Parts: sequence; structure tokens; C-alpha cells
Amino acid sequence: MFRHVERRFAPEISGRGAQSDGAPTRFGLNTREEDGDWRDYMEQLAREAGGPPVKLRTTVTAEHPKTILSFNTSPDIGFDRSVNAYRGCEHGCIYCFARPTHAYHDLSPGLDFETRLFTKPDAARLLRDTFAKPRYRPQPLAMGTNTDPYQPIERNYRITRELLEVCLDARHPVTITTKSDRVCDDIDLLAEMARLRLIAVCVSVTTLDPALSGKLEPRAAAPAKRLAALGKLVDAGVPTHCSVSPIIPAITDQFMEEIITRAGALGVRSAGWIPLRLPYEVAPLFREWLSVHFPERGDKVMSIVQSIRGGRDNDPAFFSRMKPSGVWADLFRARFRIAASRAGMRKERFELDCTQFRPPPNGGQLRLL
Repeated sequence: MFRHVERRFAPEISGRGAQSDGAPTRFGLNTREEDGDWRDYMEQLAREAGGPPVKLRTTVTAEHPKTILSFNTSPDIGFDRSVNAYRGCEHGCIYCFARPTHAYHDLSPGLDFETRLFTKPDAARLLRDTFAKPRYRPQPLAMGTNTDPYQPIERNYRITRELLEVCLDARHPVTITTKSDRVCDDIDLLAEMARLRLIAVCVSVTTLDPALSGKLEPRAAAPAKRLAALGKLVDAGVPTHCSVSPIIPAITDQFMEEIITRAGALGVRSAGWIPLRLPYEVAPLFREWLSVHFPERGDKVMSIVQSIRGGRDNDPAFFSRMKPSGVWADLFRARFRIAASRAGMRKERFELDCTQFRPPPNGGQLRLL
């Protein structure tokens, strides 16, 4: 049965996507409440002084895993292995399907996911060690499948660049998915990998309205910067894909045609779209976000979402989770097909070369040539 989206009366948490930090309930964890803690006290002082509210700060903790690659056997995604330099993502996209992964660590998929981040400083060494194993066999390695490899903290930590250096040295193919123009900071590596047919980059563009982007994905690059990044990648000869995703009914679908048109004008020849997915804790977080930013159309949004997901907020089944059904889904599909055809674009599967792979030399050093 459809549940109405209620109006949230608490103040908006500016600069963040999630509007709460409740503990997940899937694992029977204790719930949390803010009660007289430091943040409450500082916010009270700010209100009494008539000053701006205290901002929720981001913390970064070093994590030292024993392995760095994650393998999957999902039949409806195009890669079997991935690497993530970071856990959590400061972009704060309210729709991010990776938010529930923070629940595995007794952290909130809400505000904790975008404020309590983890880095993996040993990632490059671990990846090099993995490539050096005698039984390792290369297949395209996906970056950005869980959290964005070019989120703001990459500016200082540069772990993604270190991973790319290892992959270039080993001639290992890579795919990157991001919604940040910071990907162009590594365009020297990407261009060389493109020359060797070792790289493909996907840039996700959700909307063309910077104000809406500031609510949906508050710390991601502005839409204009992402489009500019697409153009720079194309000019550098990097195989580039524009993902119009997620499509959020009655919120972002109005921008579909224009995004495709602009990307096509930049020389991008591959595009695709992904419908909104709301697994586990993402669904209540997204409903809460609607109640803050779009209470007048929240019911309409969720009604359409449920109509393409078999009457539920989310469809977790293989294949159908990526291919919604129903009248609205057919309409989005037709609109995308027409717009892509007019722009001379299609969804292209980039063929990367795995035959050049060469295990790293002993000693953990990169080759000079």
C-alpha cells in the first residue's frame, strides 16, 4: 500500500544530502538519539548568538584491509571485480545505492555515510601484490562502483591516482564511474591508458539545474563542470560514456533530453540511463529528503517509483532492478531512445585489452618505462 510522504518540520541540514543519522535496524543495532551532545550544545549557542548554524564536519579515518579487490557474480552487471579507494562518500547523493554499506560497520547510512569517511592508504600496494600473484587473471577492473573515486578527499589523498599508476604499469584495463570533474586531474594517465586501450570513463550527469544538484548531490561537481569534463576526456581521446542517472520521476527526468543533446555536442558517442533504485535504508532516507525539499510532489514521485518497481519502493531482483517495467518506464525508455538517436549516440560497450597484462616486478617498484 502506498505510504504518503509527510512534511518534515525540522530545519534542513544544509550542505548534506541525508537529513538524519539514525542507526540501521536490519542488524538489531541500538538506535541513536542526539541528546545534549557537543553538536546540540554548539547549535544552541549559535542560535542564541544569532549566528549561522554549526556545520556538520567531515572526519576521515585510515583503514588497513588485508585485500583490496572485491569480486561479484551478479549476472546483470558488466564487471566481476572492483576496487574502492574510499569507504563512504562526501558527495552526499541522497539516492546513492551504496549508503547501506555503512550499516555493516554500525554506522548510519544517512549522515555517517557522507561525513564519516575511511581511506585505504595501502590500496596501491595491495593491488600491486594482487596483480603479482601467479594465479591472477586480468579482467576489466571497475572503479567507482560503490563510492566515487574522485570525491573531494581525493584532492589530498590521491589514492585513486596511485591505483591508476599501478594499473598502467601492469597494463591492466580499468573502467571509472564518477560524477566529479576531478577525474581530469589524472588526464595524463587516462590518455596514455586510452592509447593502450586500457580505460573507459563514465561521467554521471543527473540534472542541469545547479540548485537542484545542490540538494540532490550537495558536494558533487556542478552539472556544468561534469559536462566540461566529458568534453576534456573526449578531446584527450579517452573512451567516454555519459550516464543520465539516476532518473528520478518528476524531479530530474525533465533534463534527460537536454543532457544527451549537450553531451552529444561535446563529441560523446555513448550514453545510457539508470532508473532510481532505493535499496534497504535508502528508501526511507529518500522519502525524508522529499519531505524536506519537495513535500508538494513527494507523493507523486513515490507513486511513479512504485509503478515501475512492481508496487514497491525497490525491486532487488536481478535484471529487473536495472530494467523497470510499466507505462512510465516505457515512456522514459522511448524518450531516451529518441534523444540519443537525434544526438548520434548509443550505449556502447567499450572493448578493453586484457592481453597486454604484465605482472608487477618483484620488490613493489613501478617500471621506469
